[in-house]
Amino acid sequence: MTATASARPLSTAPLPTAIVGCGVIGRTHVESVLSFDELELVALIDPVRERADALADEVEHTTGGRPRVFASIDDLRAAGVEVGLVVIGTPSGLHVDQGIAALGAGAHVIIEKPLDVDLVRARRLAEAASAHAGQVCTIISQHRFDPGSLIVHEAIEAGRFGRLTSAVATVPWWRSQGYYDSGDWRGTWALDGGGALMNQGVHTLDLLLWFLGRPVSVSAEFALLAHDGVEVEDTVVATITFASGALAVLHATTAGYPGLAVRLQVQGSTGSAVIDSDELQYIHTSDATAGNDMGLAGGGNQRDEYDLEPADGEIPVDATQSATGHERQYRDLLDAVAEGRDPVVTVDEALFTLATVRAVYASATTGGKVLIDDVLAGAYDDVELVVPAPQLV
Repeated sequence: MTATASARPLSTAPLPTAIVGCGVIGRTHVESVLSFDELELVALIDPVRERADALADEVEHTTGGRPRVFASIDDLRAAGVEVGLVVIGTPSGLHVDQGIAALGAGAHVIIEKPLDVDLVRARRLAEAASAHAGQVCTIISQHRFDPGSLIVHEAIEAGRFGRLTSAVATVPWWRSQGYYDSGDWRGTWALDGGGALMNQGVHTLDLLLWFLGRPVSVSAEFALLAHDGVEVEDTVVATITFASGALAVLHATTAGYPGLAVRLQVQGSTGSAVIDSDELQYIHTSDATAGNDMGLAGGGNQRDEYDLEPADGEIPVDATQSATGHERQYRDLLDAVAEGRDPVVTVDEALFTLATVRAVYASATTGGKVLIDDVLAGAYDDVELVVPAPQLV
């Protein structure tokens, strides 16, 4: 995508908005759209008419106005409905084709994470977004907009962490067997694109890359340990080497009952930070350790120096239960449209995150170290991803 997009400016009238996908995450997007006076929900799109009608009924009950219902973006266009923003909240393997169709309709686009499950298709969307530079296209990565994430990123950019040296990211969640059985697309490579990393851990991986920069290589293992009848992993671990020389450990699981808080810890030569439960729990930056050769051993928390709400330590609800993070990213998209700039999360950045996920899966499948540049160049496009059966030792 170009460095600065000459997006069409927002008029004083609300931007007519269509949401594709009326499932669980679609409801989060409905809540987000309805929270902005600059947006008007005019259409819901879903091939299952009953699902779309049910959500349209709820919108009508809440707002007094009922959005029109369509089976596809093509049907919406055939009906002559003009839209300025299309939101895509469908199974991951459908994102690219629908995103390209939305760009072709002249709309700005928000795509739910991940960008897609397939790098070949994802490259097509990157090309389409570049060709439609006057339209803003962004991929949901709502945790970049968390207050704590912004503080850490700004401190890193300002050099207050010194040389970044390492990070540890863990997503220790639980998903029941019923979760995977709830849809025939869940737990498949074709439409879900992966398991604990692609679906639950991708946001934390995105933050890890946003903080530490360009990854160079990945070594990984994955397994299916607590679920049956799915193709993808429920547990994955990886080590990542970055261009800066920094090293990171990544862990994600949906097999850790009852599910614990996500934690991301970043260390540098003059500072460290801990984000736990999406909140900044600890930060310390300093030019030196005041002569203490052994450091501060977890002391010296400077969190109170920032304008943050008190950390309560509770595990937050996810995006299917709260739209707060999504609304922050919607605000960024609307500002990007009004200001004629790129959004914080571009298609190219989302493509890089997807390539890193693919590198983790390729390494776990092949048993070797995988270079990110090779993944981006297509060297692993044809590797068939297979999670090994559990082995008792």
